[in-house]
Amino acid sequence: MLVVEDDDAIAAPLAAGLEREGFEVRRVATGTAALEADGVDVVLLDLGLPDIDGFEVCRRLRGRSDVPILVISARGEEIDRVVGLELGADDYLVKPFGFRELVARIRAVTRRTAPSAEPARPQQIGSLEIDRRTRRVRVAGVEVALTPKEFDLLACLAEEPGTVVTRQELLDEVWDPHWYGPSRTIDVHVASVRKKLGDPRWVETVRGVGFRLGALP
Repeated sequence: MLVVEDDDAIAAPLAAGLEREGFEVRRVATGTAALEADGVDVVLLDLGLPDIDGFEVCRRLRGRSDVPILVISARGEEIDRVVGLELGADDYLVKPFGFRELVARIRAVTRRTAPSAEPARPQQIGSLEIDRRTRRVRVAGVEVALTPKEFDLLACLAEEPGTVVTRQELLDEVWDPHWYGPSRTIDVHVASVRKKLGDPRWVETVRGVGFRLGALP
């Protein structure tokens, strides 16, 4: 686990607590060091870094890796949460936070992003192909680059194509049953998935209820 936090008064006890929970922890204090680190399984990222804005670090990490990213920040406004999640963070926790909650969030994120026993054959829905084993998506044979959260969202909708999935079901399945962040994050991710798939009709909005996956030729 990589802890990216420049305040030693926070980073030291945090790392010690995570090590007691069985995690192997590496600490860095700058965005540059975070971007140079490799071989990590999860990143705890503070936004207030001395050299590079944490949002930019998040964007760069997500652009090159599917590693789970949990933002830990004093910035608690909804817009900050939305921006962080839109840039590819898997979760967003506002300081001060409870240590037990942090550990639970880490374990929930790693469970959701860990490889699991999935069908060997990709799922085909019209021209859309979803390969859960390799976590790859193609439209008409062209690969579409989705963030881990976007893939999970699409895969959830694809479990029963044409069936409406409620917003709460999406929060429970794709985020966490105890998610307390802004529900608007669903709309942000849906908009991004639509854009990347190349046609908004792939994900239909059912006003007041949720979303369903359509099937285009």
